[in-house]
Amino acid sequence: MKKSYLTVLLSALLLTTACRNTQSSQEENSDTDTTTMGAPPAPEWAKNATIYEVNTRQFSREGNFKAIETQLPRLKELGVDILWLMPIYPISQKNKKGTLGSPYAIADYKNVNPDYGTLDDFKSLVNRAHALGLRIVLDWVPNHTGWDHVWVTQHPDWYTKIHGKMTTPVDPKTGKPTDWTDVVDLNYNNPDMRKGMIDAMQYWVKECGIDGYRCDVAGFVPNDFWAELRPQLDKIKTVFMLAEWEDEPDQFKSCFNMNYGWSMHTMMKAVAKGARTADKIDSLREANQKRFPKWYYQMLFTQNHDENTHNGTLAESFGSSADAFFVLSSTLEGMPLVYNGMEANLNKRLAFFEKDTIVWGSYAKSDFFKTLLTLKHRNRALWNGLAGGKLMKIPTDHDDKVYAFYRQRDNDRVTVVLNLSDKTQTIRLGGDGYAGTYTDVFSHQPVELKPDMTVTMKPWEYRVMTN
Repeated sequence: MKKSYLTVLLSALLLTTACRNTQSSQEENSDTDTTTMGAPPAPEWAKNATIYEVNTRQFSREGNFKAIETQLPRLKELGVDILWLMPIYPISQKNKKGTLGSPYAIADYKNVNPDYGTLDDFKSLVNRAHALGLRIVLDWVPNHTGWDHVWVTQHPDWYTKIHGKMTTPVDPKTGKPTDWTDVVDLNYNNPDMRKGMIDAMQYWVKECGIDGYRCDVAGFVPNDFWAELRPQLDKIKTVFMLAEWEDEPDQFKSCFNMNYGWSMHTMMKAVAKGARTADKIDSLREANQKRFPKWYYQMLFTQNHDENTHNGTLAESFGSSADAFFVLSSTLEGMPLVYNGMEANLNKRLAFFEKDTIVWGSYAKSDFFKTLLTLKHRNRALWNGLAGGKLMKIPTDHDDKVYAFYRQRDNDRVTVVLNLSDKTQTIRLGGDGYAGTYTDVFSHQPVELKPDMTVTMKPWEYRVMTN
């Protein structure tokens, strides 16, 4: 479920867009071990990981775990590291929406949706993924359950009540119920409910060996619960935690390794539509650096299930700029997300409450994604958080249209130049620190870069170069 981040975006745009002076990459990467003091534990494999979202219902004609398992080698070849599975649990039937209901209206936290297969089928999927070096992250919905979840009858006191009656989720900022009519609010003032939630989340790590969670509407859950939960999961194994939220910086201290880059997504769409200029990306980045801890990083995306279903396909949201903005999301500081079907040019809004299978065809975009995800995985400059290199802006004489930067970690460097406009741009590169001979990752041709050189770029053209 998506939250509006207009306030964050507008405040970011009030900041100066001036680029900071270029500094040497050695100085920028001189972080000591003390920079991660206070950060939650992170699995070693997360430092250079990429993530892929799977909607089990729509991923295949069969719509089950076995069909996902057959595609694991292809996804590994694509450059994916983490598979995030949308909720796999039984779906509540009371007050359900549509024919099949929402996977986010859960009827039992400790079971699987029989439409997807059995628990053994899911274990087989996890084991096969691990054998290929892939990780499995489950979507978790901790703020609410379906109206016929087993807890409703077993533990009615675990739910929020207004005038003695259970209620739809309550927005903690307004204190008012939402219109999410297919789910019922859990009461985090009840310590027994908290214990039950922790037990349920430990179950999947213990029983199936999953590698972490993407936590839905994480800001509706008190932050002290996340601090309570994290060590209980890490007792079993060090997990990877993703918050579907952006407004609580302290979540990076209590529990989460990564959060949603909602505001960057909003910014990229605004630039694509000409409502914002490219230099406003710097304003947003600087705002985030001020409000989040030094070790933070975000999941960056051009599509996910919320965006695809409710706001539009990649073509609807970005038009001919779609590739350029995925290049940006995969080379900025952060972890790129590939939504299932993007590698096959997914061109429809997948129905949320009905069966609506992805049409895979010939995987026409596989080479594009493989190039970027493999570069992200192998080149230390693009690694996540403090493991990667900081973004150093390359000033141009058209910064409102062209976004240029480099990142360096040790001897690895990546330089990126993007024309984020629908007009041809001829620019002059300024600054320093990026001069040298590179290989263009898409054309495989050698490229020499130096200050004061001019570059002409077609509308929405991108160049990604590695040394």
